[in-house]
Amino acid sequence: MPPDGSISMPPPDGSISSSTAEAPNSGPPMRKEETVEFRTKNNSYFYQGKVLTGMSGIDLSCNKLTGLIPQQIGNLTGIRTLNLSHNNFTGPIPPTFAKLRQIESLDLSYNNLNGKIPPQLVELYSLSFFSVAHNNLSGNIPKSTQFCTYGDNGFEGNPFLYGLPLSKSCDTTTSPSSLMPRASTDNGEDNDLFDMDIFYISFIVSYIIVLLGIAIAAIYKSLLAAVFVLSG
Repeated sequence: MPPDGSISMPPPDGSISSSTAEAPNSGPPMRKEETVEFRTKNNSYFYQGKVLTGMSGIDLSCNKLTGLIPQQIGNLTGIRTLNLSHNNFTGPIPPTFAKLRQIESLDLSYNNLNGKIPPQLVELYSLSFFSVAHNNLSGNIPKSTQFCTYGDNGFEGNPFLYGLPLSKSCDTTTSPSSLMPRASTDNGEDNDLFDMDIFYISFIVSYIIVLLGIAIAAIYKSLLAAVFVLSG
């Protein structure tokens, strides 16, 4: 223990770090103070004082957590920020998150989540930051003017996810817009093949005509020579 009586707690693997300081045994007791680093909306914030009594967010990012996201998190209706990014969570996004009516920041990026984005999340009107980037989500992004304000970087890295604000309007395997350029390309290739066929046919016909012309000229010359000999 250091001579001033303080106790230092090393931060865990995640984004929350804390330390607690106490006064020495001699003298009047002092109030405990804690310093917490909290990461949300891609920014780090430091809080000092009675943090735990006034905290309204959860940051469990970068902890190598696995399994399904607990449905019970949806019962924490008072939290304003939730960061579960950079873990190994699997399964769908819990639809119970629709009960987080006061949440302002929800970061689920860089996991292995699958399934569709619950359409109920469009009712989170306080939500100003939302990211599910780099997962395995699929289907159409729920149609909402609010969802369009998050930008495509909050949804990127999901190959089978489409709809606004992403530029993909539907699955690339069935997209009419993706098939049209391919069709026009195929038509162009067909036209090129047709032109080459015409070229080869014309070349062969011309070659035959030239050969016939040479043969006829040779025969005609031979006939003239024979007639000249006979007449002499």
